[in-house]
Amino acid sequence: MNKRTIGATLAGALLVTGLAGGAVAVAGGDQEGSAPGPDADRAVAAALAETGGGEANAVERDSENGAVWEVEVTKADGSTVDVRLDGDLHVIVVEPDVEDAGGH
Repeated sequence: MNKRTIGATLAGALLVTGLAGGAVAVAGGDQEGSAPGPDADRAVAAALAETGGGEANAVERDSENGAVWEVEVTKADGSTVDVRLDGDLHVIVVEPDVEDAGGH
């Protein structure tokens, strides 16, 4: 994907988030694995674009399934999913969050 396409995708994701009233809350710096900063913000935008909006509860570096990022998103219907992204912010997998599915 070229830079123009990535930029347009991210801009669209931010627009959708604003229109849907979704709030982005990136995990605080004191949590293990939390990743603040512009790269984390881009990962959140890509995850919200994939889920059609919602609220990002946490974003962290990840190494499962070849992922670089994991973003936990609570969708508009109240369900929570983990969105795993590669280094180019392409979605690898979207899976139900284990805690949300009752697997404390």
